[in-house]
Amino acid sequence: MEFVLLTAGQNNFMVSETETIGLIAGGGQFPLLVAKGAAAQGNHVVVVSFKGHSNDDVHSVVDAWKELKLGQLSKLIDFFHENGVTKVVMAGTINKPKAFDIRPDFRAAKLLFKLATKGDDVLLRAATDEFESEGFKVVGPHVYVPQLLTPAGLLTKRAPSEIEQKDLAFGWKIAHELGRMDIGQCVVVREGVITAVEAIEGTDAAVKRGCTLGGKGCSIVKVFKPGQEDRVDMPSIGLKTVQEMKELGATCLGVEAGKSLFFDLDKSLEFADKNKICIVGLTSDWVQS
Repeated sequence: MEFVLLTAGQNNFMVSETETIGLIAGGGQFPLLVAKGAAAQGNHVVVVSFKGHSNDDVHSVVDAWKELKLGQLSKLIDFFHENGVTKVVMAGTINKPKAFDIRPDFRAAKLLFKLATKGDDVLLRAATDEFESEGFKVVGPHVYVPQLLTPAGLLTKRAPSEIEQKDLAFGWKIAHELGRMDIGQCVVVREGVITAVEAIEGTDAAVKRGCTLGGKGCSIVKVFKPGQEDRVDMPSIGLKTVQEMKELGATCLGVEAGKSLFFDLDKSLEFADKNKICIVGLTSDWVQS
């Protein structure tokens, strides 16, 4: 195992162990950011990506990579062992409708057969247990990109109106109840009426459906599922969603603070302020105030 000196103040140094991180990469920019963040901390990074699901840009910033089909669990584990991986990180999106076309290998099929349900949290917990049974330590991607965690409190210039604040509180309650059932992380609310809940379609599609049904003035709430495995499935949001809110006439966004990832936060807040959209990093204290 190698060691790297990291600066900690003007004349002080701390020693950090260099490890090999096995990154399981889905789509979007997140895997690329995690790979860069892990490398910046002095780690070696190897990646497994999936045909039709992953962002291939991540291949250019890692030490080794392998592209597999979704469900090839044995080959994934073998690749990590061959490259001396000690920690496993999962980052990025998987197209859920496409995932129904999965052709699992024997090991993956055996794992799936044991599960009573196939919700996101159940599947990810099972995957985590499987990796740890092989001696890998599963860690959350936010360890390598802590700057992406959503800050708490009012993030935009405009505060929520009285109606929006009530909708955020109501959405917070409903979204957490849905999360307990491992259904989704996001709801759309308009004046105390739930116009959409997120399921397999994902956040952006749920927001579009909810705002189409609810009309202008909808609020969107996205939370961390109670009991959710934060090492492998933190909720995320970004500039694209905020831009779609403007197009759809949505006026307020609440995202659970400290337990969600906010991509392009500065650009999102600038866009929101320009278009009078309110964004809040939600906490239980804020909702109850």
